[in-house]
Amino acid sequence: QVQLVESGGGLVQAGGSLRLSCAASGRTFSSYTMAWFRQAPGKEREFVAAMRWSDDTTYYANSVKGRFTFARDNAKNTVYLQMNGLKPEDTAVFYCAADIYLDDPTVPWHEYDYWGQGTQVTVAS
Repeated sequence: QVQLVESGGGLVQAGGSLRLSCAASGRTFSSYTMAWFRQAPGKEREFVAAMRWSDDTTYYANSVKGRFTFARDNAKNTVYLQMNGLKPEDTAVFYCAADIYLDDPTVPWHEYDYWGQGTQVTVAS
């Protein structure tokens, strides 16, 4: 099992930056595909970015490509989401997710086994 704790959310002006962190418990962190999802009010949870456990290949939603960067530090059991050029439409609760030995990080959100509690990101126009 793994427990995930996100941090780093907040209120930022459009065009600004935030870095989200997700700290994971457990001794097999490197075996987990890690991902970020987000959910805006009244909308479905959507994929943002992920890194595959086996080769560190990263995946991004088209809406964030070129603005967000996923990073991973296995020594610290932590993943990060650097978000630059934030837009009001990025406003959402951001969730960290994990699934062991998952080869396709772009599977639907409900296929991920472990979730953090979420962190709010609000982008003011």
